[in-house]
Amino acid sequence: MKLKIFTILMSLAIISGAFSQTNLNNYKYVIVPKKYDFLKEEDQYRLNGLTKFLFEKYGFLTLMEGDDYPDDLLKNKCLALNSNVINDSGIFKTKLKIELEDCTDKVVFTSVFGETREKDFGKAYTEALRKAFISIEALSYKYEPKENILSESQNQEVKKEPETLKQDKIAEVMPAEETKLAAVAAVAVMETAISPSDNKDVSDILYAQATENGFQLVDSTPKVVYKIKKTSLENVYLVQDIDGTLFNKDGQWILEYYEQGTLKQKSLNIKF
Repeated sequence: MKLKIFTILMSLAIISGAFSQTNLNNYKYVIVPKKYDFLKEEDQYRLNGLTKFLFEKYGFLTLMEGDDYPDDLLKNKCLALNSNVINDSGIFKTKLKIELEDCTDKVVFTSVFGETREKDFGKAYTEALRKAFISIEALSYKYEPKENILSESQNQEVKKEPETLKQDKIAEVMPAEETKLAAVAAVAVMETAISPSDNKDVSDILYAQATENGFQLVDSTPKVVYKIKKTSLENVYLVQDIDGTLFNKDGQWILEYYEQGTLKQKSLNIKF
């Protein structure tokens, strides 16, 4: 009965967040900070990187604080929302929620709290954050430009001659198309890079998602690249579908496998 009531309340909170707050579809970007106030280090427990990954997973164009921003964002900072994670944890429970602020520092969206009783800090923060993103997933975000979010200089564009304005709109669409083509090319390169026959190091980040007996490692698309199983040894995993082992050596994850009788190694950049 308590579980049913909790589910209903959670659903109501998500629906309320989706419809009672500012329409997030009108914002083009989300900016993720490099460090959260409740943590001591940048990207501690890989929480900031996970935040970026999850926003991208649910359709947002996501930037890390301090990145090279696109030209349209440099001209109009109001195209972006600034994300933050709020920690309201207690002794026995970890509780995190997501807040989004507009360019005037006004909070325009607050997620439900993601909660867990996991004792390990790294695992607890990761689990709680993923649960908080239920609210983001429920939004079914899709960017829809809106005039009142444009800067003053951009609003002056409507005074141009119709033909000139039409050409400007075509020019604005082109970067988006180029981005799509670049993304397709990146996926093709990544698929080549993860082939066991390629002995080069993999520089792309892989994110570990827990499974029943280990983890699945996904890229940012997200696509499952490897499936690994736990062993009795710490930081040593068996890799499914290839004759390989994954282990941690001096802080670096190494994939070791046989190819046509030859032992090969590959470095993987994994975020657990």
